[in-house]
Amino acid sequence: MPQPLAKSSQMPELRIISLIASATEIIHALGLGDKQVGRSHECDFPMAVRDLPQCTAPKFDVDASSIDIDLRIKYILENSLSVYKVDAEIIDELAPTHIITQAQCEVCAVSLKDVEEAACNLIHSNPKIISLSPDCLEDFYDDLLLLGKALGVDEKAQALMAEMQDYASDIKMRAAQGQNPGAQPPRVAVIEWIQPLMAAGNWVPQFVQIAGGINLFGVAGRHSPWMQMEDLIASNPDVIVVTPCGFDNERTAQEIHLLLEAKGFTDLKAVREHRLYLADGNQYFNRPGPRLKESLRIMAEMIHPDIFERSFDHSVWRAW
Repeated sequence: MPQPLAKSSQMPELRIISLIASATEIIHALGLGDKQVGRSHECDFPMAVRDLPQCTAPKFDVDASSIDIDLRIKYILENSLSVYKVDAEIIDELAPTHIITQAQCEVCAVSLKDVEEAACNLIHSNPKIISLSPDCLEDFYDDLLLLGKALGVDEKAQALMAEMQDYASDIKMRAAQGQNPGAQPPRVAVIEWIQPLMAAGNWVPQFVQIAGGINLFGVAGRHSPWMQMEDLIASNPDVIVVTPCGFDNERTAQEIHLLLEAKGFTDLKAVREHRLYLADGNQYFNRPGPRLKESLRIMAEMIHPDIFERSFDHSVWRAW
């Protein structure tokens, strides 16, 4: 059970509820893990957060197939309903000083609207609601600084941002220096959903470019777009990365046959040359937290295995 707030004339001690997995990781990276008192159903890293009270739940079967998940979510949204449940009573019991949510995607996590409705109705601790909206890598850095300022750890946030920026610059430099002069960079297609087919947008196109590739589908700073198999076939990528949102590699492997059975897919250069990769979208590519740093490294290892030595096991990424 949550501990009662201390009676003091000073500002109350931080009591943070994070309703986004990425924000939970940021909180811990900023040294505030002991201040987190509640989480979303998706918050699973670091492992210690799994013991915290769960404040949200999905309104669809998360273990269903990708097509069934897509159809259910579309039905919910078409009927002006929320995709997730917010347990305002549990949040009220936890008496948070801050609730972190997001306004980037109603499908990916609990939205700002959901939290505001719960706060207006039942939450008596009058928490500050912090909404994040990372559409690209630069937005992630802005959100990092926003959280740092709101939670009183500005310098830690700035240091973490600088560390991640330096890391990205190093990856970009190594990728550029390691390529053969005059050679065309690998052309890369990143798939974020298998059925129906969706390309990766937001920060992922930036990762492809930083890691020394040419991104074929999806635009940096924009939501992930639907795509047609015919367009993927026509592009004939050098590299294909399949990293569905919310799926680990085991889950993706269960559905990869949907791509392999599509007409012309196995004739693609990337497939013939064993450069069709599965990457953990749940823990890495689709989670805009501190492990975007690791996601960038994974992308570099897949695009340029001749330059970047493998540093992750097959549960994180592997060739199909």
